[in-house]
Amino acid sequence: MRRDQRSPKHDLILSSQYVVCEGRYNCRFEALDRTLRNLMSVTDQHKTHQPFSGKIVVLGGDFKQILPVIPKESRHDILASAINSFHLWSFCKVLKLHTNMRLLMSYSDQDEGEMKIFANWILDVGNGNIGSLVGDELKVKILDDLLITTTDDPLSHLVDFAYPNLLQNMSDYKYFQSRAILAPTLKSVEKVNDFVLTIFPVMEKEYLSSDTTCQADENEDVKQEWFTPEFLNDIKCSGLLNHKLTLKSGVAVMLLRNID
Repeated sequence: MRRDQRSPKHDLILSSQYVVCEGRYNCRFEALDRTLRNLMSVTDQHKTHQPFSGKIVVLGGDFKQILPVIPKESRHDILASAINSFHLWSFCKVLKLHTNMRLLMSYSDQDEGEMKIFANWILDVGNGNIGSLVGDELKVKILDDLLITTTDDPLSHLVDFAYPNLLQNMSDYKYFQSRAILAPTLKSVEKVNDFVLTIFPVMEKEYLSSDTTCQADENEDVKQEWFTPEFLNDIKCSGLLNHKLTLKSGVAVMLLRNID
């Protein structure tokens, strides 16, 4: 944004009292700092020497998360990209959040107590306060009430644990609002979905996609014969439905995005 070109966005930045910037890459804050100094210098040249041109900036970030992924960069470069490697970090004041807002939404004293214990345990895991060092690995014991100890049919017991009396509650949308099964891979998600479908004693219906390449985007360097129907039908990735979609009457389907 050029400082000699006034715009509604320009005026909004000039009149703002503080700026909230979420992210873990210090390059974003570097760009924000330079932009504010450039814009604010129009009204006050002295502000070019102040961090973020004197405006209050909230830098959001969670240091317990893994470091940003920077392809083909060294360990030093990855560490240097973190927010606390920002050259203006010494001007920042770190504020820590201590109140678990989810606990305030509890419906009973028992739920609040259980969630508080779990929240404190999660914090201890993140801070490295619990666990035992075995070789080069830190092993943490999972709480007993979070484990499904039955091993003869783990998938069935997992579904029963997360969705008790599933068949009797299929038409109750509130039943699903407080339950979910999180999976690390798309393959695991597909396995859970396929198992849940087998629970319902109704006829299933299969729908197949029509996978063809778009001729309008044809590239001379790309051979059309590479994209065979078998190859296209076997693609499985995030944000794209599988080639075969199996549905049953009465089974809920959740759309994660608009497809119109």
